[in-house]
Amino acid sequence: MNLRNIAIIAHVDHGKTTLVDEMLKQSGSFRDNERVDERVMDSNDLEKERGITILAKCTSIDHKDYRINIIDTPGHADFGGEVERILSMVDGVVLLVDASEGCLPQTKFVLTKALGLGLRPIVVINKIDRSDARPHEVHDEIFDLFDKLGATPEQLDFPTLFAVGREGWATEDLDNPPKEKNLSPLFDLIEQHVPAPKCDSEKPFRMLVTLIEADPYVGRVLTGKIDSGKVRVNQPVIALNPQTGQIEQTKISKIMSFRGIHRLSLDEAQAGDIVSIAGFSKATVADTLCDLNVTEALKAQPIDPPTLTMSFSVNTSPLAGTEGKKLTSRVIGEWLMKEAESNIALKVSQTDQKDSFEVSGRGELQLSILIERMRREGFELSISRPHVLYKEENGKRLEPIEEVYIDVDEEFSGVIVEKLSKRKSDLIEMKPSGGGKMRLVFHAPSRGLIGYLSELRSDTRGTGLMNRIFHAYEPYKGAIEKHRNGALVSMENGTAVPFALFNLEPRGIMFVSPSEKVYLGMIIGEHTKENDLNVNPIKGKALTNMRASGKDEGIKLTPPKKMTLEEAISYIQDDELVEVTPINIRLRKKYLDMNERKRAERDNKN
Repeated sequence: MNLRNIAIIAHVDHGKTTLVDEMLKQSGSFRDNERVDERVMDSNDLEKERGITILAKCTSIDHKDYRINIIDTPGHADFGGEVERILSMVDGVVLLVDASEGCLPQTKFVLTKALGLGLRPIVVINKIDRSDARPHEVHDEIFDLFDKLGATPEQLDFPTLFAVGREGWATEDLDNPPKEKNLSPLFDLIEQHVPAPKCDSEKPFRMLVTLIEADPYVGRVLTGKIDSGKVRVNQPVIALNPQTGQIEQTKISKIMSFRGIHRLSLDEAQAGDIVSIAGFSKATVADTLCDLNVTEALKAQPIDPPTLTMSFSVNTSPLAGTEGKKLTSRVIGEWLMKEAESNIALKVSQTDQKDSFEVSGRGELQLSILIERMRREGFELSISRPHVLYKEENGKRLEPIEEVYIDVDEEFSGVIVEKLSKRKSDLIEMKPSGGGKMRLVFHAPSRGLIGYLSELRSDTRGTGLMNRIFHAYEPYKGAIEKHRNGALVSMENGTAVPFALFNLEPRGIMFVSPSEKVYLGMIIGEHTKENDLNVNPIKGKALTNMRASGKDEGIKLTPPKKMTLEEAISYIQDDELVEVTPINIRLRKKYLDMNERKRAERDNKN
């Protein structure tokens, strides 16, 4: 059977996973009466809830006499570590672009990586049924992007299809849509345009590990494309690291191949196929699994470094241990170290304090997804404000700069430019994007974008869309002024009461409800002024022995502002923490005691 290995790449929400679903259905991977989930490739709970792909997934389909191995990749730049290593094990890519939104940051990112590896993409302009679709303009934009990124003449001659992935059809000619609406044009194009894997089955076995996962039954499962030779169950093999040499020697306990959404156990696999192998205990991503007489490891694709860091520490609030089961630094550290093994875009290190860990990643979304997974597994922990990672070069301090695309209604463009200019951003481009909207492109320091998304939503009444991607390291742009008012900080332990919250409402926006537990040093609201204010949210109404002439009016409170995890992380300042438990997300001061806070503030000034 002829083999083709492809990856589906695109910006977030341009329809990759939905298209793969339709390819699986039309290739006969499901029985006619089989019940399958929508977006079957997004298999974990967080992916289903948020409608995004977090982890790359492998599948395969049989069409005519071809087997097509397909990898569905994440669209968010924060999970770009997945995309980079996936591209090294495929021979072609399908670049998906929304017919209305056109080329966005992640389109540029994934295309840069694909062109750099010499791949010749197939372009699919998706969602052409949208009322604001502009497929011909988007096609021109894609060509300009290819040219701008230095595509070769062969790469510039890319084939294009127009599709509606949700309805499962594609066509070459937009003016003459096919009578039979299906994905046959896409299948045929993949078979004709994507080359067969360049592999030699006569050479010794070698495979570069691209993905890693833990299986409760067979242990560590390593996935990659077999570069050369054959491999069989019980075969003795070694794992090589490009820097340190041989890591371990073992026997292969299981070989699995992807068939539809299922894994099939094999006795033997050969060069060119994408398989999962079990039996190793130390080998990880970027290592080479190979025959005993192989001495040279395969070259692994370099990964862009992390740009953002935050500290994960033990929860030390008075409510610690009341809502979660996993509390100690040892358990937190073990989980983070294990996660860093499989997620190569993540870096974890122990800090000087024994109960704290420094976790570095690509962005706020990647780190918030990590925290969300931990809280769902029963962890309690404290999270610090994110900080960017600086670099020193030729005696100069360099900081990460991001390319930011903002799509807004024309009336809001002025306030966006004003706000981002204050955050040391440079406006690169400003152009109409159809339907009364403007597309603004900025180069902005990563630190200036921390916490900006919620501000953008309020400034644009919820209509603004922001996409961002790492651009480069550039000289430090100077201090950025503070963008937040002070906090209302509880000065007592207990339960918030309506009477106290009602009296505090003129002082600011409340974050807590009546009957909610509060403690000394917990942030219960945002002050109307720039300074922090210590308040008492548990003070009840004083009782007297005088009978009231009329019944007291019922207290009516403004609903409190409840933050998501991402909003809480981007909201806090350097002297504050987010307390994360399986049940609650609370904001607190790093030092709970008022006197300790004053002492720390005095020390910082000195």
